[in-house]
Amino acid sequence: MMQHEITPSLFSRLRVVLVETSRPGNIGSVARAMKTMGFGELVLVNPRFDGALQHEEAVAFASGAQDILAGARIVTTMAEALDGITHAAAVSARLREFSPPVQTPRQMAQHVAAAGDLAAAVIFGNERFGLPNDIVERCNVLINIPANPDYSSLNLAQAAQVVLYECRMAALDGQGTVASQVGFHGDAASQEQIEGMYTHLEQALVRIGFLDAHNPRKLMPRLKRLFARSGLETEEVNILRGIARQIMAAKDKPES
Repeated sequence: MMQHEITPSLFSRLRVVLVETSRPGNIGSVARAMKTMGFGELVLVNPRFDGALQHEEAVAFASGAQDILAGARIVTTMAEALDGITHAAAVSARLREFSPPVQTPRQMAQHVAAAGDLAAAVIFGNERFGLPNDIVERCNVLINIPANPDYSSLNLAQAAQVVLYECRMAALDGQGTVASQVGFHGDAASQEQIEGMYTHLEQALVRIGFLDAHNPRKLMPRLKRLFARSGLETEEVNILRGIARQIMAAKDKPES
């Protein structure tokens, strides 16, 4: 009898990323929210104060989740924060003109829980400024929490609690697992592979004169939004890079 491969649990596939956090208490509160919902991987990108993981306020607000802080990492770039990630979700109350597809926390959670091959990251920005456009544009989805439109203000830890609750419920319910096993699914492309493809594609478009490098307008953000909707696989990224390579080779070939 054939043994079915065990799908890794979402609890082991989800990473929480905090970008340029200003308040140590918020880091501790997010760690507490993570442990309460059963998640453990925390990465900080350039926190705006020294000793973020050992800060007295962070430890106090963690309230029993000090092990999350102890196991967390501090990095200096988004590339490091998203290393190995194949599905990045930016959390923002502010919608963007060229954002990736917008989902509720529940929609995002159900998708990543059902797709057992995805290594997912949920990204939260600075308490005051949120996430910059360049980070949002490189993500697969933008999570918008459907709060009261007359007062939609959530602090960082509250937003994290809402998103992680939905991720926990999706992981426990296993919603969509049957659908995810229908048909062939290749390996999801990593953020590093996708960013390399965008760079390669941009070079090819410049080479053929379709994109003006000195006045690019909004072509690349639009293309990123288009591809974000597709859920790119590694082989698809390789195909697109092969097309870009052939475009540049053809352009370099001397005319007969």
